[in-house]
Amino acid sequence: MKILAVSDIVSKSLYDFFSPEKVKGVDLIVSCGDLPVYYLEFLVTMLNVPLIYIHGNHDDRFEHEPEGCICIDDNFFEYKGIRFVGLGGAYRYREGKYLYTEREMRRKIFRLWGKIRYHHGFDVLVTHAPARNINDFDSLTHRGFQCFHYLLNKFKPKLFFHGHIHRNYGARIPQKTLHNGTLILNVSDYCILDFTL
Repeated sequence: MKILAVSDIVSKSLYDFFSPEKVKGVDLIVSCGDLPVYYLEFLVTMLNVPLIYIHGNHDDRFEHEPEGCICIDDNFFEYKGIRFVGLGGAYRYREGKYLYTEREMRRKIFRLWGKIRYHHGFDVLVTHAPARNINDFDSLTHRGFQCFHYLLNKFKPKLFFHGHIHRNYGARIPQKTLHNGTLILNVSDYCILDFTL
């Protein structure tokens, strides 16, 4: 399966200079949050493939949820045999609809537990914030969640998409990290990859 993952930044390459050749063969779009509704609706229309998304910390500005897209926030989603789990939001640094303490994020995971066990785990984790100490910062605004490590260690998904940490924040912010067999992708803008189980 070829996946287009997007997050945080409206890509000029995909929007202002859209070309079908750039996204040829894409089967699924995954959004890791903090993107405007018009952009998600543009992508799902132009590619004519399913688009799944979770909310970022700034998505309380949505006037409405993006049409033609599937929200997997706090949910389980399966597509062509690949199992996705979605957990939106970021670490609480102010009041906001999609900002959570570590304890609140653990509760979100607990509420998903039955669906994860029923489907015997999952293959892809989709979040906005990263896991603690993997691609995150010490500041509250860009701190990752420690509880994501539990999901990674317990279920060993093949792939973990996150956003929130823009790569232009620093020279040494990686796009790809390997952690205990899980490929972690800091999407920030966009990336395309072929994924097989």
